[in-house]
Amino acid sequence: MIDRSKKLTARFYESSGGGRPVREWVLELSDTDRFTVGKDIQKVEFGWPLGRPHCAPLGDGLWEVRSNLDGNRIARVIFCLGDGHMILLHAFIKKTQKIPLQDFDLALKRKREVTRWTRTRKAA
Repeated sequence: MIDRSKKLTARFYESSGGGRPVREWVLELSDTDRFTVGKDIQKVEFGWPLGRPHCAPLGDGLWEVRSNLDGNRIARVIFCLGDGHMILLHAFIKKTQKIPLQDFDLALKRKREVTRWTRTRKAA
């Protein structure tokens, strides 16, 4: 029998000011690209743990959802795991072989914020 339950639920990282940058990024995409990215995130939600070509570890507790968009473009959504969720931290159109250090560092910074917030909430 096929297990059709979600293993993880995707949640958007939310800044202290209430912004959700990954959600905003996704909403700026074309309908076709938005559908592709959404489907790829959904594959990870239902298929976790999932490897290439849909998902790959980046190190430091970060993972990427890998999407191939129209026009030979590549999108990445970087996430971490927390409280049984995949927390979508950062997203971008990939233009080089390696993930740019500034994109990795931004996702790592947001992961640290999420981790600090989760620990504070559990202690209360």
